[in-house]
Amino acid sequence: MARTHDLTLPDLTGRRVVLTGGSDGMGLRMARRLAAAGADLVLPVRNAAKGEAALATIRAEVPAASVRLATMDLASLDSVAAFAATLLEEGAPVHVLVNNAGVMTPPERRTTVDGHELQIATNHLGHVALVAHLLPLLREGGGRVTSQTSIAANRNGVQLDDLDSERGYDPFRAYSSSKIAVGLFALELDRRSRAHGWGISSNLAHPGVAPTNLLGARPEIGRGSEGRELRLIRRLSALGIAGTPDSAGLPALLAATAPDAGGRFYGPRGLGHVGGAPGEQKPYRSLRSTDDARRVWELSERLAGVRFPAGSLSV
Repeated sequence: MARTHDLTLPDLTGRRVVLTGGSDGMGLRMARRLAAAGADLVLPVRNAAKGEAALATIRAEVPAASVRLATMDLASLDSVAAFAATLLEEGAPVHVLVNNAGVMTPPERRTTVDGHELQIATNHLGHVALVAHLLPLLREGGGRVTSQTSIAANRNGVQLDDLDSERGYDPFRAYSSSKIAVGLFALELDRRSRAHGWGISSNLAHPGVAPTNLLGARPEIGRGSEGRELRLIRRLSALGIAGTPDSAGLPALLAATAPDAGGRFYGPRGLGHVGGAPGEQKPYRSLRSTDDARRVWELSERLAGVRFPAGSLSV
């Protein structure tokens, strides 16, 4: 039988929270918890119909929820910039940004409108651009950025010389590389903020292993049916070995709300970190190199077409 794990969130009344990937699965469960804690929640979504369904679900559970939808496609840098411009025009500080959305292992290499491989674009570059554009609002709010990596970041390595997988595409290797890039960038963001006085903090989280929609049927990325991996994960989840869609989001919620946290890595505390209650853990070896982090930072700025203050400095 699956074990139940939970987390008590602090009162987030009056705190603006931006959550990507909040329209279904683990992200929707996170959105419901944030709304119930009183957050002023903004959900940028690519699919309007899924967004409206998510909004109805949240409001049915939390009638007084302060939540609204916005349009954003992380696979389009112009779309990310347009969403950020809307928030910048409103001028309200952003207190929490949760970079949760992602795509996993399209069978064939797919490229975005900007010419980037889909996984590195959606999982990493779109979020890099989002942080860069929202930096003034994050600074005003003393913001906390939480980025969602994966247990897959503990395998393979980051493709520093081929982030876009142009010289050969292996679905899982490209996914792993994108999630290592996410982790290196998130930890570097915290170091640079401290070094340059940006006044924000950045943490990293991973959901462990849980039966979420990442491995489900996704015709839009070329996967017509769910893989056998998802069926196995469901069995492991039922046995209490792997996590659940509810527990999988808890490390990111902890990373986003733990007092005074910065530059830390959170995940499930169970055997192999695949399930269990959320807690802090040591970053994977692939995430510890500050030289790799610097190179990923510089590559990401160039590929995402953004520039952070003093972004070229080594810290």
